[in-house]
Amino acid sequence: MFKRIDHIELLTAAPKRTIDFYVGVLGFRERERTRIPETPSGPLDLVYLELGGTTVEVMCYPEAKSLQSCSAEQRLGWQCLALEVDDMDGTLNMLKQKGVEAAWGPVKRPDYARAEIRDPDGNPIELRQWHRR
Repeated sequence: MFKRIDHIELLTAAPKRTIDFYVGVLGFRERERTRIPETPSGPLDLVYLELGGTTVEVMCYPEAKSLQSCSAEQRLGWQCLALEVDDMDGTLNMLKQKGVEAAWGPVKRPDYARAEIRDPDGNPIELRQWHRR
């Protein structure tokens, strides 16, 4: 019935900074930009970023004065995005060279290693390296 994650929506007030982070630091590829001119909260700008078959839809209401002008269901960010990495230590070293420190971790277990970083808006991104047997 369910096949895969189609996309993850990420609402931000600073789209350039967010896109620069996901493309320049994490290696996502920009696929498409579009604008929906009329929504209940005003114009909506969308940028689709891809990594390994997963899409992050970066959303911004450029004319919104605050989130209070958006619907009650919307808030900045998400709860957590988890990215699989092939080398936890190498990934954390690369991120550190780009100015991104781990918020916690790495925690190393027999089956996996985990760490967490934050994007420029403070949204948590879990890094997970699976140790397949």
